[in-house]
Amino acid sequence: MASDALELWSEMLGPLPVINHFLSRMGLSASLDRFVPHDDARLRLAPAAVLGVLVRNLVTHREPVYAISEWAGAYDPGLLELFADDVKALNDDRVGRTLERLFDADRASLLTEVVLSVVREFEIDCSQLHNDSTSISFTGLDYPGGGSLRGGKTVPTVTFGHNKDHRPDLRQLVWVLSISADGAVPIAYRVEAGNTNDDVTHVPTWDELVALLGRSDFLYVSDCKLASGDAMRHIDSNGGRFVTILPANRREVTRFSNWVEGHAPDWAEAARRPGRRLADPPEIWRTFESPVGSDSGFRIIWVHSSGKAQNDAATRARRIDTGMAAMDELAARLAGPRCRYKTAVAVEEAAARALADADSQRFIEATVTSVPADSFRQENRGRPGGETRYRKTTTERFTLSAAVRSDVVTYDARMDGIFPLITNDRQMSPAEVLAAYKYQPNLERRHGQLKGHQLVAPVLLKNPVRIEGLLCCHFFALIVQALIEREIRSAMAKAEERHIPLYPELRACTAPSAARVLEIFANVSRHHLMSGQQHVQTFQPKLTKLQLQVLELLGIPASAYTG
Repeated sequence: MASDALELWSEMLGPLPVINHFLSRMGLSASLDRFVPHDDARLRLAPAAVLGVLVRNLVTHREPVYAISEWAGAYDPGLLELFADDVKALNDDRVGRTLERLFDADRASLLTEVVLSVVREFEIDCSQLHNDSTSISFTGLDYPGGGSLRGGKTVPTVTFGHNKDHRPDLRQLVWVLSISADGAVPIAYRVEAGNTNDDVTHVPTWDELVALLGRSDFLYVSDCKLASGDAMRHIDSNGGRFVTILPANRREVTRFSNWVEGHAPDWAEAARRPGRRLADPPEIWRTFESPVGSDSGFRIIWVHSSGKAQNDAATRARRIDTGMAAMDELAARLAGPRCRYKTAVAVEEAAARALADADSQRFIEATVTSVPADSFRQENRGRPGGETRYRKTTTERFTLSAAVRSDVVTYDARMDGIFPLITNDRQMSPAEVLAAYKYQPNLERRHGQLKGHQLVAPVLLKNPVRIEGLLCCHFFALIVQALIEREIRSAMAKAEERHIPLYPELRACTAPSAARVLEIFANVSRHHLMSGQQHVQTFQPKLTKLQLQVLELLGIPASAYTG
């Protein structure tokens, strides 16, 4: 009979057991339940449960808010801390209202509790923290309520600003992130209005980190926007330490550039690594501490990078070549029969624009020369003959010549590969200052995860309050991804395993990313054999050797998948 027909029913497990292992160690569910309580009888789902589903979705691969229910329906609801009937209740309206409740909650205390729990549970070293910001772009036209207060909190203003994605036509928010130098684990984040300058974010960010960790002696590392007098003095006067890079337009840089014209710095090798290719020479970093220091009285460590020196020389040569090509093109237009430039001023302005577009105005000097040009035209109509009279007209034409400023090229070449670091720490050696700054690119990787794997943009929400709540969930997801990477890489180092076959075709991977780790579990499923309404048998997933190896490295028992 039809009722006795066998049916195989499947439910996805995917990477959720791995994610749940880290969420459990973080204590996120309990913290969310405490700070965003289920205290409204009209709510069918607990806010903590809805937010937990959102965080899991962001860690795996972000789906739009309106598609969360469809995404969750493919998984075992127990892994999402839901009952089977709860999945249908995950509509976009309920998720949006939950994000508003997260905004209204005491998020400062929530974040403090979660982060400190992570620091204790995973023994994160917070003696060195890195900070940087990026822009989150929006494609909508209207985001009302920005800058207003809601429950004593400022609603973020989605507006135009300096867009780091090179999209000045789009509105944005500024995302400020701080990570540890121990595994690049996110420690704190802030969301600022889209027109906020980076240099004004460091003082409040540093103060928040001090309040969070209960200490001020950590090393705070950031980009050149930290090198403002107010920020450096604030950190120094309050017992903090910092390392940053001086901008090229500072007086200290000009003085050093003039000084090296007649002096040879006493460089000391600080670090080296093999070339990127077998035929490439090793990349070497050397340091030289300025005996004078900065105008503010802080230490300046000058660094010479052999790799940067090659890049600087190549960039300058490329700019010169591009500028000379632009001058040749303009000169050809001037010599043409239909030249539209009638004055020397117009030609000079055109040359200046062309050099500016090529970013080579510093290295190329353009000279405009006026050349009289005679033309003859017969006075009367008709076939010309021996008696035909001609009228002579003299017009002004222009020629353009360009020359490379060899003195400027020589002057700049002395600084190839050289950049200044500034710090108030008097105990660190120049090599240690350089090593601290060289960890900064790991923060860019977190921004890459936010915009890449988590697909933070486009944000398909119009309410800035809900957007702020969603960005908080993105922060929790970043923590999970960072912890996965930190744990598996640390375990590989302890086990003296240089690589594991995570890449396609089982190719070796020396530094596993969270995305690669989670991807190998993407198709893991559990199957149930049913006869009508009667359960016949459950088929637990059979894990591969690689999956078992990864679980062992992460400290997750195989029973998380097999029951």
